Amino acid sequence: MSKILFIGSGHMSEAIIRALIKNKAYEPKNILVNDIVKSRLDYLQLTYGVTPTSKIVNTDIIVLGVRPQDSWSDIVQQFGTNNRNTIIISIIAGVTIAQIKASLKVDIPVIRTIPNTLTDTGFGYSGIATDVNEQAVAKQKSVTQFFNSFGKLEYIDESLLDIFTGYAVAGPNYIYYFYESLVDAGVLVGLPRDMAKRIALENLHGAASMLQLSQKHPRQLLDINNSPAGVGIHSLYELNNSDFAAGLQRSVKAGVIRTVELGKNQ
Repeated sequence: MSKILFIGSGHMSEAIIRALIKNKAYEPKNILVNDIVKSRLDYLQLTYGVTPTSKIVNTDIIVLGVRPQDSWSDIVQQFGTNNRNTIIISIIAGVTIAQIKASLKVDIPVIRTIPNTLTDTGFGYSGIATDVNEQAVAKQKSVTQFFNSFGKLEYIDESLLDIFTGYAVAGPNYIYYFYESLVDAGVLVGLPRDMAKRIALENLHGAASMLQLSQKHPRQLLDINNSPAGVGIHSLYELNNSDFAAGLQRSVKAGVIRTVELGKNQ
C-alpha cells in the first residue's frame, strides 16, 4: 500500500489524518508524520497509530502542513532525488506553487490546496491548483483518493485560491453564525433553547435538501412558502430591512481581502 508523509501536525493535518483513516484511504501504519514538537507526535501516534519520523522519507505524497511563518523553504530544500516520484500537496496559506518550486532541488509536482474544514462529515469542497503542465497529476488516483476521503475537490486556477478561501473554506463560519442567531431568535420569542436548536438544525438540513431535490431557484421556494400578507412574507420584510444579504456579502468580501493580505505578508 502507498505511504503518505505529513510535515507539520497541526489541527488541519490531524483532521485530514483522521478522515484518511476513517475512510480507509490509508492504513495508520502507512501515515508518517514529521514535526518538531515531540509531544504532538506522541499524541498522534497514541491516538491514531501513525508513525512518527524525523526524516524526509520517500512516500507517494508529502503534505506540507506547516505554518507560512515557519521555515518551509528550508524543509522543501531537503527533498532529494529519492523523492522523484513524490507528489507535494501544500496546505501552506499564502505560499504559491512558484515559491515552493523555487526552493526545490528536484523537479517534482506541486499541488496547492485550501482544504475544507468539514473533514469529519464528508461534505465541503477543497480547492486544488497546479501548474498548467501538471494538471494531469492532480487527477491521478492517489490524489483524488486523498481529497475524496474528506470531502469533494474543485479544480481551480491558483489565482482563485484566495477567493475560494474567503468564500468556500470560511463558508461554514457563516452557517454556524446564522444557526446561532436563528436559535437565539427562537429563544427570544419564547422557545426553550434545546427545542430551538433542534428546529433550527432540522430546518437547515431540510432546506438544503429541498434545494438539491427540487432543483428550484431559492426564489421559487420562497414564493411557495409565502402566501399574500402571511407570516412568512412579513418575516422576510423585516429581514430585508436588516441589510442581511449585503452584510453577508461584505463578510465574504472581508474574508477574501484578508486572505490576500496574509499572502502578501509572506
